[in-house]
Amino acid sequence: MDLRVFTEPQQGADYDTLLRVARATEELGYSAFFRSDHYVRMGSGDGLPGPTDAWITLAGLARETKRIRLGTLMTAATFRLPGVLAIQVAQVDQMSGGRVELGLGAAWFEEEHTAYGIPFPKERFGRLEEQLAIVTGLWETEVGKTFDYEGRHYRLADSPALPKPAQRRIPVLVGGLGATRTPRLAARYADEFNVPFASVEDTERQFGRVRAAAEEAGRPAGDLVYSNALVVCVGKDDTEVARRAAAIGREVEELKANGLAGTPAEVVDKLGHYAAVGSSRVYLQVLDLDDLDHLELISAQVAPQLG
Repeated sequence: MDLRVFTEPQQGADYDTLLRVARATEELGYSAFFRSDHYVRMGSGDGLPGPTDAWITLAGLARETKRIRLGTLMTAATFRLPGVLAIQVAQVDQMSGGRVELGLGAAWFEEEHTAYGIPFPKERFGRLEEQLAIVTGLWETEVGKTFDYEGRHYRLADSPALPKPAQRRIPVLVGGLGATRTPRLAARYADEFNVPFASVEDTERQFGRVRAAAEEAGRPAGDLVYSNALVVCVGKDDTEVARRAAAIGREVEELKANGLAGTPAEVVDKLGHYAAVGSSRVYLQVLDLDDLDHLELISAQVAPQLG
């Protein structure tokens, strides 16, 4: 089981805070640092000091880390035009020496669009599908050739399809719980399929849909990595678990029901259930970014038991 750190900076974090977490992620042996792509805090609180941009953040971290993978869960397709996104992600991949991954989603949080003057169209899934086709198509076009695309939402003509990423192929993540269109999209474009904040039972059901869609598309289901994103709250004992839950404004029992919470032994057991239904990677949603001891505890007492 591969453990990755997943942050939600819109809740209140500046670049220096994210850099500290990314460096701890690298030093403690996690495989990757991922972040959300949001501009407005969710829930109560002021979200100070304000939002940070996902790809500007990752560009900085690309130069200030050496080993860990860097990516988004998920980049909002509404925030950036696909040609521009392809350029940005390829450049950050070059800056990192080939360590970038792109999670791309349709976007769902209307409030942040209204707050910053970003259009929030009703038909977003079709735009996501076209963005995936364009971004991957631009990267795959041979140097010296051009890329053209004629879609309902986007049109590209005679694009030089530059720059190219450092990697031969940047891993693309698609995720969600949609029963039909999402699995088909993953089967066509994704290297990894992610189920966010779902039970073991719902995870198993959705993985099954994606596997079936892949086989239907003529692709081996095993080509994809299957992963989860889950909130994490681990403590060496019940008192520490309760303290960490209170720090993020959550109840322990709710966290145990909906995420990875409890002592290291309890969390290892829960991860085993996800592994049993096919999950080989978990993005740990870390909500208290000042508590680096939390990351150290998971690295020392959870990760070594996962094999």
